[in-house]
Amino acid sequence: MAIPKNWSRREVLKQSTMLTATAALTPNAVAAALTPAKPTKFIGGQVLNPNEVPFTDGDFHDNMYTRMGIRPMINCRGTITAVSGSTSLPEVKQAMYNASLYHVRLDEMMEAVGAEFGRLCGAEWGVATTGTAAATCLSTVACIAGTDVEKSQALPYIKQKDQVLIPSHSRNPYDIGVRMCGVEMVEFTTPEELRAKMCERSAMLYILANPHWDNTPMGTRNLAAIAHEKGIPVFVDAAATEPNNPNPHIQAGADLVAYSGGKCMRGPQSSGLLIGNKTLCKAAYFQGAPHHNFGRAMKISKEETMGLLAAVRAWHKRDHDAEQVMWTAWMQSIVDRLKDIPGVTAAVLPTPPPGSIDRNPGVHVEWDAETIGITGTELSRKLDNAPTRISMAGTGTRPEHMKSSVTVWAYILTPAEVKIIADAIHDGLTNPGSNPDPIVPAGAPATVSGTWSATIHYVRGTGEQTFLLKQDGNTLSGEQRGEIYDATFKGTINGDQITLSSVLPVVDYPLPCNFKGKVSGKTMSGTVSLGEYGEVPWEAIQS
Repeated sequence: MAIPKNWSRREVLKQSTMLTATAALTPNAVAAALTPAKPTKFIGGQVLNPNEVPFTDGDFHDNMYTRMGIRPMINCRGTITAVSGSTSLPEVKQAMYNASLYHVRLDEMMEAVGAEFGRLCGAEWGVATTGTAAATCLSTVACIAGTDVEKSQALPYIKQKDQVLIPSHSRNPYDIGVRMCGVEMVEFTTPEELRAKMCERSAMLYILANPHWDNTPMGTRNLAAIAHEKGIPVFVDAAATEPNNPNPHIQAGADLVAYSGGKCMRGPQSSGLLIGNKTLCKAAYFQGAPHHNFGRAMKISKEETMGLLAAVRAWHKRDHDAEQVMWTAWMQSIVDRLKDIPGVTAAVLPTPPPGSIDRNPGVHVEWDAETIGITGTELSRKLDNAPTRISMAGTGTRPEHMKSSVTVWAYILTPAEVKIIADAIHDGLTNPGSNPDPIVPAGAPATVSGTWSATIHYVRGTGEQTFLLKQDGNTLSGEQRGEIYDATFKGTINGDQITLSSVLPVVDYPLPCNFKGKVSGKTMSGTVSLGEYGEVPWEAIQS
């Protein structure tokens, strides 16, 4: 078959697939396949009968995850992405399933959905995105290039507006959504400094939602008024807050506001909601898929879009006061379950005020591990390894920090899970088992003062660092000189066992480094824990 020169790769692949499938058929089957069907009644879409709709095929201990060796958990930590955020509402699941049955033109879908997002949330328009970070990125390029096709295609290398203004207190790990656009982050600490730093290169003012600043000169209302003097759009990152109507950020002067769809709204985990000025929202949508612009990689499906719409609709129907009462009662039941344990203090953490992130009550449990026999980190590890896995944050390390605690947050839980959690904490504190102190090597400490050339073996690639160590008996201090960042060390040396800890000042997200290893003359080696980035081997040679 000759391929027309003007065919796209998709057309080639589609035709190739059809030919391959047809070649496998008999001549009569080929004729039947190519003959249009003439049903007496046509029903469009992949409509399934009730026996074919999705269903639950397992339980907590036998499901699609466990069959692959993955252990599901009861989530006490809240809507943290690393533990898969929230669980979507039933109406969200239904909407995503229903949306999957049909094909639509995405531009037409977003036109209708955008108008409804705006109506529901007290804004001119709205856009579904693949998370708040994507909404941040699309907002940034919308403020840089609008819908100018030439300026859009030149990104990220050519741009007239290449700066984003940001209060120093708003710097955070998630402003990567701005930085990935290749702009300069211009920080300021006072309204006067903002005025002085605004210029023709200023594309946008980014503000991280925080009620602490609302009624101060650094609040959104005041900063937005200043930015608008020069026609600079204002973006508010309100990811883990509530999308209420009237919208407090738009009322304060924000042009764009972004929310997570997978947190308190309980929509699709990978979704985000961007609302605000209609032309800016449309420009943000223009910059992403299905259009071939800077944000093409941030494709959101029809299923996620309609699931997010279902979540937004549900948000504005839910009885939020009743939810808070219910959650508080759940947390009080945990307190009541633990009140008979001597030396243990449990208290309900009240719901934070409006505008705060993660507005739900919790329970904080405290004790002295010297008395109880288990630290908070040991208890959280024990529950994480239990047959019914429970994930919760714990504090306390043996033997230096024996004051311990665990915390439970309410709003991703179910009533059944609350009872399981209460019983598990009670059992862990009343039957702690054996938790001995770490063995400290005997003998004189190895001598490690001086300069060391260190190599960190990442999963892919190596990092070369220099350690400048000072020693006072068993106590270590010094400097860590990285490839890009530098930090201060503190640590210990007991016999030939060394520990070193530091925090590399990585932009917006300080990186903890906890080295453990063994010294042997002028060499030492071990593993370094890098927080969320895992644990990898390291080695060092003394100069």
